[in-house]
Amino acid sequence: MQAISLLLVPPLQSYHLDNAFGNPESVWNSLYYVVLLLLFTGAMLIIVRYKVNWLIQAIMAVAVLSTLVYVLFGLAVLLVPSVDPLIAGGVSVVLSLLLTALLIVYPEWYIIDTVGVLVAAGASALFGISLAILPTIVLLVILAVYDYISVYKTKHMLKLAEGFMDLKMPIMFVMPRRWGYSFMENNKGLPAEGAEREAYFMGLGDAVMPTMLAVSANAFLSAPPLLGFVNVPALGCILGTLVSYVVLMYIVVELKKPQAGLPFLCTGAIAGFLLGCLAAGVRPF
Repeated sequence: MQAISLLLVPPLQSYHLDNAFGNPESVWNSLYYVVLLLLFTGAMLIIVRYKVNWLIQAIMAVAVLSTLVYVLFGLAVLLVPSVDPLIAGGVSVVLSLLLTALLIVYPEWYIIDTVGVLVAAGASALFGISLAILPTIVLLVILAVYDYISVYKTKHMLKLAEGFMDLKMPIMFVMPRRWGYSFMENNKGLPAEGAEREAYFMGLGDAVMPTMLAVSANAFLSAPPLLGFVNVPALGCILGTLVSYVVLMYIVVELKKPQAGLPFLCTGAIAGFLLGCLAAGVRPF
């Protein structure tokens, strides 16, 4: 997913899709993002409470469809640089409609994960190229603290996750523990603490937020490139995220209860990024 996000940076920038927040250097962008997130979360909690699932599905379907269009358009331009933008746009719209329809009609775990990877990659790329390094790090720190509070203190994020479990949208990654697992047949909500799990679940935001820093590092820092498309600080961010993910999953497996992902993943991403900057000899700010 992170590799796809980084590959999407050049085509998205070439079509001037990097102005989601106006001035990418402004730290206020991070605060605007958090306010929008809080408003969206509050609205979702109200909808979940009153069980208006069709409204959530409609909102998520529109968000998924629009993000898929950007992602598939970027991939088309990346794979066939000479393609006519109108053709690339038309093909991306058709494929996005088909994928969204497939997700609704047949929401098996591998369909959810496939679409989730594309949506997360697109969201990470779009936000990452629109936020410079400092606003991105400020955003990651704020969201890590918010995730900690919402999972361990107020626990409203767990209620939101429970309410979303029966939706047919890729708001999470599903990681089965055994071959033959079916999300459609075993979707019975989050397991109780200490209960044996058929699969592990991770919210899409847990993948998007750390990847935004890797994309931002690749887009805004002049550092030695590796593999032709990723620089050293971005690679450090990716490796830091992966290490923190291993630690997070170890704790989840050992304690057998849900954990806040962003405190681990954002910390790992920021630490890896700073180490990458040190290794590359570049100043992050």
